[in-house]
Amino acid sequence: MTADELDELYWVKPEDFTAVRSRLVAAAKDRRDAAAAKQIAASRRPTTAAWAVNRLALSRSKAKQRLTELGERLRTAHAATDGGQIRELSAEQRRLIDELSRAAFEAAELADPSAALREDVIGTLQAAIADPDLAARLGRLAKAERWSGFGDFGVTAPVSSAAPGANKKADRDAPEMQSDREPAREQPDRARQTLAAAERAKSEADAALSERYTALTAARWRHQEARKELDKAKRELDAAEDAHDKAKQAGRDAAELVKAAKAQLKQTL
Repeated sequence: MTADELDELYWVKPEDFTAVRSRLVAAAKDRRDAAAAKQIAASRRPTTAAWAVNRLALSRSKAKQRLTELGERLRTAHAATDGGQIRELSAEQRRLIDELSRAAFEAAELADPSAALREDVIGTLQAAIADPDLAARLGRLAKAERWSGFGDFGVTAPVSSAAPGANKKADRDAPEMQSDREPAREQPDRARQTLAAAERAKSEADAALSERYTALTAARWRHQEARKELDKAKRELDAAEDAHDKAKQAGRDAAELVKAAKAQLKQTL
């Protein structure tokens, strides 16, 4: 019952949230469901961006699943440093974010969202891809979210299908500048050649940037995982040291008991 009530609560417009919350709390108290009343009363009114994303999640049952599954595939690709897969999934991510953000505004009946609102909704959906815990909370959000993990996860980078080699200079392929005395009919050809050379250089630079982005995000992912393992190892070390100290103390206590028992035995002899 509580889940249905929370769905109703987070579906209504933000300006109606407080009144609906009060009604639902009263209904829970009337049926003597103290736990439900407490949970509903603790619910916070969502911002407009959070409400739009909540409506998306409540109206599209597969939205959370699609965001979560894409996040899992992206993490796998980053962990494997698979540049080709990362680029494919980044393109898929752009398409999914565009589709779901449009659906969110449609569900919220916001025909002309502001740039700031659009940015908040898109940022929240990107964060849901990066954070499965956040994805699970879609439908109950109180505010827009941002991914604050290892930098650029959840954010796409420019991708080019050209071969790498950004260190090549554009002027290596570019024709020499024509002199002022060059025939006018040759100038368009020269300009086209210069443009083609510049476009090749830009394509190579974009490809190199994409590769560097892939390497950077993969390194950040490995760093984050290593930090998690280090934190886990430290907790295990602390627990082991604590157990060792307790064992030493238990040994000392046992030695004292043995000593006392021997003294008592000696007195009886």
